[in-house]
Amino acid sequence: MFKYDSLADLVATATQANEPLSKIILREQAEATESTEEALYAQMERSLEVMRESVQEGLDPDKRSASGLTGGDAYKMMRAVQENRNICGKIFGDAMTKALAVSQTNACMGRIVAAPTAGSCGILPSALLTISESRNIPNEDVVMALFTASAVGMVIANNASIAGAAGGCQAECGAASAMAAAAIVEICGGTPKMCEHACAIALKNILGLVCDPVAGLVEIPCIKRNAAGVANAFVAAELALAGIESAIPADEVIIAMKKIGDAMSSTLKETAEGGLAVTPTGKKLCEKVFGCCQ
Repeated sequence: MFKYDSLADLVATATQANEPLSKIILREQAEATESTEEALYAQMERSLEVMRESVQEGLDPDKRSASGLTGGDAYKMMRAVQENRNICGKIFGDAMTKALAVSQTNACMGRIVAAPTAGSCGILPSALLTISESRNIPNEDVVMALFTASAVGMVIANNASIAGAAGGCQAECGAASAMAAAAIVEICGGTPKMCEHACAIALKNILGLVCDPVAGLVEIPCIKRNAAGVANAFVAAELALAGIESAIPADEVIIAMKKIGDAMSSTLKETAEGGLAVTPTGKKLCEKVFGCCQ
């Protein structure tokens, strides 16, 4: 039974078995939960379907969050892509669109998959759905990639944190970005070792990111950080698939993230007492929602 305390150990096991990470994770989880691989696969497949539904819901141009602070951005991004106005191409534009859409669904109290958290829920779905659509990847491969992503998330959770309140946004969007990067690599035919490098690169790129939600709501800047998070995941995956390695092993990057989170001021960990939350505009937006600045 895996302890999920070392990504390197999982990669070594998969490499020795000459299998992708997803297969060894699915097999081990079936044994650990005394379930069947078929049952666990069905559960993950349902999660993928909810991810798809959350994208569609978030594309509604007229939908606004209860606070009135956010809404409509995913539709704007989608239109820019459809009209060839975005500068980074269709895949990149589609990924940002989906990340914004899922995050907006969350802000509007819609159903999402916390992957690994609600605040970072747009990153993994947008990465996998975008790459699968662009490359006509079979649904089964997309579902299996979610098992690889989940393993990365479990290692991060066990050795550091996936909560903004504990480690800042590096723990939420950082973890989600690392999970997505590893999943993209596997779905594109990369090796387990490449998945490990992608995870490390994604996390390194986002170390130190604070959690400073305006008015204490998971909207500003959280929704746009999901778009940035999926962009980071694609960068990390591209580098790893090209054979570029992280000089610092993923497990060491995760520990570094934990230490950074521990050293971070409490005002920068989901308390809305620092960062963007206390800028003049941030305070005005808080007053707009609550009548007074918290």
